[in-house]
Amino acid sequence: MKRRDFLRSGAMALAAPGLRDTGLYGLSQMGQMAMPPQGQPSAVPMAGPPADITLRIEPVTVELAPDRILSTIGYNGTSPGPILRMKEGKPVTVDVINRTDTPELVHWHGFLISPETDGVEEQGARPIPPQGTRRLQFTPALGGSRWYHTHAMAESDLHKGAYTGQFGFVYVDPASGDPGHYDQEHFLALRDWEPFFSSTMEDDDDEDGKPALQPEKPTRDLPGSPGLEVSSMTYSINDKSLGAGHPIRVKQGDRVLFHLLNASAIENRRIAFAGHKFRIIAMDGNPVPTPVEVDAIFLGAGERVCAVVEMNNPGVWILGATNDMIRNAGLGIIVEYANQHKKAVWAKPGPASWDYTIFGKPGAPAQKPDAVIDMVFEKMPSGMGKFNAWLINGKPYPHEREFVLEQGKRYRLIYRNRTDDAHPMHLHRHQTELVEINGKWTHGLIKDTVVVPYFGRASVDFVADQPGLTLFHCHIQNHMDYGFKALFRYA
Repeated sequence: MKRRDFLRSGAMALAAPGLRDTGLYGLSQMGQMAMPPQGQPSAVPMAGPPADITLRIEPVTVELAPDRILSTIGYNGTSPGPILRMKEGKPVTVDVINRTDTPELVHWHGFLISPETDGVEEQGARPIPPQGTRRLQFTPALGGSRWYHTHAMAESDLHKGAYTGQFGFVYVDPASGDPGHYDQEHFLALRDWEPFFSSTMEDDDDEDGKPALQPEKPTRDLPGSPGLEVSSMTYSINDKSLGAGHPIRVKQGDRVLFHLLNASAIENRRIAFAGHKFRIIAMDGNPVPTPVEVDAIFLGAGERVCAVVEMNNPGVWILGATNDMIRNAGLGIIVEYANQHKKAVWAKPGPASWDYTIFGKPGAPAQKPDAVIDMVFEKMPSGMGKFNAWLINGKPYPHEREFVLEQGKRYRLIYRNRTDDAHPMHLHRHQTELVEINGKWTHGLIKDTVVVPYFGRASVDFVADQPGLTLFHCHIQNHMDYGFKALFRYA
């Protein structure tokens, strides 16, 4: 049975997440790693001046609701970890202390930094050993919403990697110092917990109905029974499920800036804010060329969206998943206007589908690529024993020397998704410009993670200006673990 052919019934109705009421934050790029003496990790404080930031990887408990407390691994005693504030162009030093019994990696998602500092073993980063310490030094090169998370493999162990609580926001304050006009700012991470294996699962990929265009749909299904994938029935925004924790409290007339992150290791998600519209101003930390109001937002795993909401509809409302089962199982938060003491209301948004191109500029980019790389995505049912195998151009990772870049050239990657899943594709250490999706051309929309529709096509351009090994992968942990990644090299 295909993922979207199965609808789970029933779920726990848990309640709404708390928020972190914080100011703008900023992050960085272009860096290098400084090792302890003799290059060996150390469990003692690093020599030299104190670090700007200390991250402790350690066991934590997460109280999703008074009657639901989870144990996992997080940062500095919490999950999500602390919101890290950086300044564009200002060097930062981070000490990472691993207080667990397994090797770990911290990836700086959306940063333009060296392969080793990026925190990915495939690019040459050394894992931080149990009880070890690593000092990182880099300079954020781009303002906007970034994030940090583990990049450890999990495979069949659902207590490792991105299935744990190791994730957190980084906001890099732009060097311009102009944060825009807003009255409140909130960082909201969508999250699923207590993962389990299943050969049938529900997703949000076609909640608006079957896509009108499916240019890459194969003429026949690949043989074999479906392998196991990962699902969940427990959700939250930040560390609270819908109905638990404090609501977001607003006043009529407020302009509220939401920084949204899909921190799921499992699925893409669609969310809406009952009685209100989102004005999308940035994606993956980068301002969009055409800010547009929408009823709902579709967020691939790893994607970020910054949106402003005009608080002009007094009441008590739910911001959460448009899928009733997922929202009732925890993926939501209550927004309460001043002097309104009512039951929280949910209203399903209209059927408009998510379209990246409305936030870009119409037409193809003026600059042509120097080279084009075709990438065909396929799934081999049960191709890795109990699990599906994920292939790029007919092969799983590593694609040894298959994708070799020449520094300074502009490349176009054409993603041909011949599977029945929408895949959030992430290219490390580079920024990509979306130029086409299912035959519709656009330009000016800069992202680091792009969701390729199921049986669909997307094209992105990028300049090869970050020498060194560069990982490319689907941001769903199970897919990445079982072959859905490739290593780009510079000539």
